[in-house]
Amino acid sequence: MVYTAAVSGASGYAGGEVLRLLANHPHVEVGAITGHSNVGQRLGELQPHLHPLADKVLTETTAEALAGHDVVFLALPHGASGELAAQLGEEVVVIDAAADHRLESAQAWEKFYSSKHQGTWPYGLPELPGQRHKLTGATRIAVPGCYPTTIMLGLAPALAAGLVQPEDVVVVAATGTSGAGKSLKPHLLGSEVMGGMSPYGVGGVHRHTPEIEQGLSWAAGTEVQVSFTPTLAPMPRGILATSTAKLVPGTTEAQLREAFAAHYDAEPFVHLLPEGQWPATKQVIGSNHVTIQLAVDAHAGRAIIVSASDNLTKGTAGGAVQSMNLALGLEETTGLNLLGVSP
Repeated sequence: MVYTAAVSGASGYAGGEVLRLLANHPHVEVGAITGHSNVGQRLGELQPHLHPLADKVLTETTAEALAGHDVVFLALPHGASGELAAQLGEEVVVIDAAADHRLESAQAWEKFYSSKHQGTWPYGLPELPGQRHKLTGATRIAVPGCYPTTIMLGLAPALAAGLVQPEDVVVVAATGTSGAGKSLKPHLLGSEVMGGMSPYGVGGVHRHTPEIEQGLSWAAGTEVQVSFTPTLAPMPRGILATSTAKLVPGTTEAQLREAFAAHYDAEPFVHLLPEGQWPATKQVIGSNHVTIQLAVDAHAGRAIIVSASDNLTKGTAGGAVQSMNLALGLEETTGLNLLGVSP
């Protein structure tokens, strides 16, 4: 069976990555593509790498333009998805790549996003405990943020197994510039970024903090507190997250490895690397993979977990297509790349 899919925000990085994956999906035909500032332009002018779709023309993002499709991907700015999604029929599978429907707490949403909470949809991270069955047959799906995907998959097995303590989790993560979107911003100019790294969102104010805490609390079965510091790295795409947590007394590295192996051995897109091999963004670019490695810092009594992903693929569009596959009853890996690109 072939399903029709519409993609909003088609001129941006997230929308472009969704289209890249859908163009090779055997069960999807791309229908309407929409934008805002680029209405009337050929996709080939904006996303020249998408050759099979180059002659498609962007239309205005309206419910009318998106209607009549089996699946609608919303790759819009935060706060713009809720009203549009409400105008689409309940039979349509709507997959929101923005943050509008990720958080359960209206208070957390309003604190970090300064707008009205739009409700909570099933969370599109099937590898997180308890989430996969919620996606099967779902018609509304919230795609996780790129940082939360990488960080939560790195920490969830240790918390779910009760091997680390939930109240002192510290994460420092680096991302490429595509994580900030395609809009022109002076601090993201090549001359500003190349050759250096810089922190941002310091002091617990990054918008992904409540989402990370929410997902890890689901995994742990109790409230998890996270100190999260993001940094900007001079690369186009990729995330490398270093997460640490206080070990439960008596926990060994062997127990940690056993817990991670048990959690991910059957997962096609998440891999615990062999001992001595560490994640790197180059391993996962262009793929729907997350790679993980761990160690125990015996001196500090902490678990050190490093995870890597492509922020645009598994961190956004790949997670969206993976969730779509589950919603439609397709094989979860359909249309998704199992291989990275190197060099």
